[in-house]
Amino acid sequence: MSGEPTPSASGAVPRPPPGLRELRGRLEPRGFRPSRRLGQNFLVDSGLLARIAEEARIESGELVLEIGPGSGFLTRELLARAERVLAVELDPLLCAWLRETLGEWLRAVPPDAPRFELVEGDALAGKHALAPELDARLARAGAWRVVANLPYSAASPLIVLLGRHANPPRGMSVLVQAEVAERLAAPPASTARGPLSARVQADWEVTPGRHLPPGAFWPAPEIDSQVVHLAPRAQRLPSELRSSYDALVDRLFQQRRKTIRAALRGWGRLADPERALAEVGLAPDSRPEILAVEALERLAERLSPA
Repeated sequence: MSGEPTPSASGAVPRPPPGLRELRGRLEPRGFRPSRRLGQNFLVDSGLLARIAEEARIESGELVLEIGPGSGFLTRELLARAERVLAVELDPLLCAWLRETLGEWLRAVPPDAPRFELVEGDALAGKHALAPELDARLARAGAWRVVANLPYSAASPLIVLLGRHANPPRGMSVLVQAEVAERLAAPPASTARGPLSARVQADWEVTPGRHLPPGAFWPAPEIDSQVVHLAPRAQRLPSELRSSYDALVDRLFQQRRKTIRAALRGWGRLADPERALAEVGLAPDSRPEILAVEALERLAERLSPA
């Protein structure tokens, strides 16, 4: 395992933040090794860490949610800009590290320093729900936003679930796999467009941000990463339509090689697909990936109850 950040594609070696050697020095003797299963690839370029926190445009009074703080390097940048930071970390060794080092750091800053809360555990309860403790905490959080280097293995469900919370965030700035970023932002007719695109874009305007090469991380992943910024859509998907919308998205994209007419044929929730498609102005021989959110909403309104 490499001991320091590796050069990026341009040949430049990222400037590691203070504490990287200490992180390894304290945790490796305790048996810590970054886990590929948990997506533990820590961003260790000081310049990029600062820019990501700055580009998130944290506003006064907001709670910032960071899932997977890991090393705490991004957490420090968030604490320098936010009044409150709530971090959720699954790894007990990293939780101990965060309590030790951030406790020391917070004691060294002025007494009116931001408040920091660490929740030890998984942010998810399976793939379709947030952990109850986190769900309840966000419900009473007031104004909040997400800024995080999300664990790659859980990024997609986290973005969907956090974005659909009953008390939704004001915005999200997240670091994900470049492939996931492409799917999040994929416009209609793009080959990358799929159920993730359709679900997220129903509530959010997605803006791709900066690309980050593997050499900006420790350990270096095998893929590129990208920042994605999400801002609330002017007209969010109505809550009463969400179940029908999701069912329609699943039906269409599970059979994405078929035409829309063929994908909907014989589906009990849409008795007359030809008529429904005509009513919403859709060509029945089109493919599912051409459908914009507005067209999916109009079609979902015609579904019978589950």
